[in-house]
Amino acid sequence: MSYIDGFVIAVPTAHKQKFIEHARQFDPMFIELGAIRVIEAWGDDVPDGKVTDFRRAVQAKAEETVAFSWVEWPDKATRDAAMKKMMEDPRMDPTNPANPPMPFDGKRMIFGGFEQVVEVKA
Repeated sequence: MSYIDGFVIAVPTAHKQKFIEHARQFDPMFIELGAIRVIEAWGDDVPDGKVTDFRRAVQAKAEETVAFSWVEWPDKATRDAAMKKMMEDPRMDPTNPANPPMPFDGKRMIFGGFEQVVEVKA
């Protein structure tokens, strides 16, 4: 079964197009390094919870929208090798002036790797 990397971030709502452009520039790197697919999703129905919720999890401000993304890998070994290569790739270096700045606060990103345990398809 696949291995999934998941990400939740708060993006300034005014930067939606910058977020999309950023994803279009960097997401192909995941595919280049072996990912099966990459999904970027813009919050549309993200309710406030009574105890916790996506907005609280990333400390989203009123003028921010929660984005949810995931990368599907064929297996964890492919993902681990790809992440090592990405961290060494100059296209990922935020200090490289050729790279556009991230359109969100990466310090408030929640991310993690997940082993797939169930899959149901139509």
